[in-house]
Amino acid sequence: MINSNSITITTYNIHKGMSPLNRQVVTQKIGQALKDINPDILCLQEVQGQNLKRMVKYNEYPNQSQHEWFGEFLDCSHSYGKNSEYDNGHHGNAVLSRHPLDPKHNINITVNKLEQRGVLHCEVWPLGWPEPVVVLCAHLNLLENDREKQYRAIAAYVNDTIDQSRPLILAGDFNDWKKNSCQKLADELNMSEAFMDVHSKLLPTFPAKMPVLSLDRIYVRNLKVKRAWVHKGKPWSDLSDHLPISAELCL
Repeated sequence: MINSNSITITTYNIHKGMSPLNRQVVTQKIGQALKDINPDILCLQEVQGQNLKRMVKYNEYPNQSQHEWFGEFLDCSHSYGKNSEYDNGHHGNAVLSRHPLDPKHNINITVNKLEQRGVLHCEVWPLGWPEPVVVLCAHLNLLENDREKQYRAIAAYVNDTIDQSRPLILAGDFNDWKKNSCQKLADELNMSEAFMDVHSKLLPTFPAKMPVLSLDRIYVRNLKVKRAWVHKGKPWSDLSDHLPISAELCL
């Protein structure tokens, strides 16, 4: 691993490792695609924990959850926050890192019993950097009224827990398809969105085959955005219902 003045973060809703229409398990293909782009930090949503029926049906990794498998395959440290639990398994968010990773908390931001959501808090210390970066991996609700409550919960957690001077990343699937409410959270936390910084607009990430909605975000504080881009086309259009997005960041 080489000291670097910049790091790359990628956020990706992996749709539990299923293809866009749930016809195929594509976990291994997702792993290979992520290995090819080789981000420093990876924020994943809809990561499948051990689901016995699904794993037996598809002959998939009976002794591992997806975050463990991705961690081994990508040679990354990893942390997992369980959001939604059901009879035969669970799913949630995961953070993976090529740099030292310190798991902190999984914050429950559920406001609707039909959508169990969370924010996974980790710290990553890039090699050669003077201090670690706080990484928050989020997955928010589909309804705007629910998201408004979740914005308040995230803002309260950040303001109460994280020092204003620390480098901070908040990334994930915000489900903010109207593109008119997420910015309230960013303004309250004095954060900027990577694509707005670089392109002066948000770029579509959903649905993956013909993206028209901008659901995924990378917000930063006390970091500079050098580049921000969407991973489009093959193989991504066949791997999940979302496209991943990445940003190159520096102090």
